[in-house]
Amino acid sequence: MLPVGWVTARTAGDRDLVPAGGQSARQAGARLHAFLAGLSAITGPVAAVTHGGVTAELLRNLLGDDALPPGLLAAGIPPCAFTIVDDLNPVTIASVAHLQ
Repeated sequence: MLPVGWVTARTAGDRDLVPAGGQSARQAGARLHAFLAGLSAITGPVAAVTHGGVTAELLRNLLGDDALPPGLLAAGIPPCAFTIVDDLNPVTIASVAHLQ
């Protein structure tokens, strides 16, 4: 049995690794990116709920690793965090202020 977090740690380091029966981290981020891009005709806010790893991959696609907040890839997106994207531009990244 593999340790918990093994797949996440491996796919964060190798974005093109495809776990058995899944898709690569890069593919998952691209799928979320395409979904959000397809929402451009909708007016008003839309909420999309994802796993933190998929959100991190979207941010990697939009911003590149160097522009991510320090430690985001190592620590991951916290549970219940908000990431707000406006027209594919990240406005808020992994905020947990609402949980205070």
